[in-house]
Amino acid sequence: MTDAMTREIMETDVVIVGAGPAGLAASIALKKAVPDLSVIVVEKSAEIGGHILSGAVMDPTGLDALIPDWRNKGAPVGPKVNEDRFVYLTEKSAIPFPDMLIPPIMKTKGGVIVSLGALCGWLAGEAEALGVDVFPGTAAADLVKGENGDILGIVTGDLGVARDGTPKSTFAAGIELRAKYTLIGEGARGSLAKRLIADFGLAEGRAPQKYGLGIKEIWEIDPAKHQPGKVEHFMGYPLGNRTSGGGFCYHAEGNKVYLGLVTHLDYENPTLSPYGEFQKFKLHPKIADLLEGGEVVSYGARALTSGGWQSIPRLAFPGGALIGCAAGFMNVPRLKAIHNAIRSGMAAAGEVADAIAAGRANDTLETLDEAVLASGIRDDLYPVRAVKPLWSRLGTLAGVGLAGTDMWASSLAKISPLGDMVSDKPDFARLKPIAEVRSLVYPKPDGKLTFARSESVYRANIAHDEDQPVHLKLTNPALPIRENLPRYGEPAPLYCPAGVYEVVKEGGKPVFRIHAQNCVHCKTCDIKDPAQNITWVPPEGGSGPNYSGM
Repeated sequence: MTDAMTREIMETDVVIVGAGPAGLAASIALKKAVPDLSVIVVEKSAEIGGHILSGAVMDPTGLDALIPDWRNKGAPVGPKVNEDRFVYLTEKSAIPFPDMLIPPIMKTKGGVIVSLGALCGWLAGEAEALGVDVFPGTAAADLVKGENGDILGIVTGDLGVARDGTPKSTFAAGIELRAKYTLIGEGARGSLAKRLIADFGLAEGRAPQKYGLGIKEIWEIDPAKHQPGKVEHFMGYPLGNRTSGGGFCYHAEGNKVYLGLVTHLDYENPTLSPYGEFQKFKLHPKIADLLEGGEVVSYGARALTSGGWQSIPRLAFPGGALIGCAAGFMNVPRLKAIHNAIRSGMAAAGEVADAIAAGRANDTLETLDEAVLASGIRDDLYPVRAVKPLWSRLGTLAGVGLAGTDMWASSLAKISPLGDMVSDKPDFARLKPIAEVRSLVYPKPDGKLTFARSESVYRANIAHDEDQPVHLKLTNPALPIRENLPRYGEPAPLYCPAGVYEVVKEGGKPVFRIHAQNCVHCKTCDIKDPAQNITWVPPEGGSGPNYSGM
């Protein structure tokens, strides 16, 4: 609705956007530090954890710091990792890397396999027990700005708006949540974080942020094949040498495996489909043998940050800060970020609590960046800073080989000979014109191991009211057909893992269609569109996937 609308205003000390590990950690740390603070967490999913998707093998150091007795308190954590293997795949074979060749800084002591969605649900309960107000089904749609551009809080999304923008009989206006400080923990490529980074120049002097698209399924497999605590990471097939990324298979509890493929979004071929690559991954003999006789129970997809140390923006802005994957604290070679998200939330909470105690509000927390990086994030990310640039620039074989050498140097001598290398282009700028590539063709789904996109989307438990405004905004509606189609073949229907985009013929002419009701909120379109013509904004609160066990 219009910005000129008069809205109800609610005052609080701290408002946190996103009930992921960073946001919930920040809320818990704030209430532990200053129990009288009023803290509100808003989350766009209908249930806490409903939009959370991660592999996930968790480094427990972050949770140990936040809630030292989490094991005794019954946190929903699966088996401890007892076997951690790295495997190179060719089309037909699987070649394990000898453990002695794996750099020590790639290993995770005490790692546990978790459903991050379930863990976030538990953390929300811990936060509420301390007096935090957690509001699911509440999208943060806008920012409240002061006269000097400082952030005074957020505006929650309107409810009951028709597709044409008019209010329905169920209309309820969003409210202004005004706070002394606002923490943004939306996850990778959050809509408010994207605006804040641009408005305050937070990424100036940094390398472009890089992203991957993680596609994940949960399978219930034959108990005879299940090995709780076994972890495998894969490189090579099906992505090949020029496309970075890799697969994972984590044996969780209850005869379930978490199976997925991360395709880094700096790939060059516009005919590549991350969803199609994931289906091919499942057909590899090693994976197919494991899944034979099993049943897929859940599907989801989510973008993740992969730029690493050089791509971290400035975190503090006037009135608040970025935390968690809104800033990007993924350790790429370990494929782990949960512990750093928690660390960032806790460190930001300490800075905010001190500022409020000093009578401050809505200013720039000048010492926050150093506090966050000194929480353990610098020690985790700085030694592996060369990995992603090498992988992107040189491909899997040469890039990972040199990255391994660099990580051994970091492990043994505390130096990174190739650490000055940085990623050169944002992901969308890496696409080549379709005339310069070999078009990729993907096998038809067999309905047993591989599935049509529509069948997978059904397993994501998506709920969108179709009579609401389309939340995927085209800056220029004519551009997909006029420019992207002839130059790139219009890659949106291929890079989207949920069948949101389609090019169809109407009256003999191509037309670009958006099926927003299919959206799983992965943000890939916002990242990979070569014209940067698509902007993802949150739909009505409570809309989107409702993941179970992810």
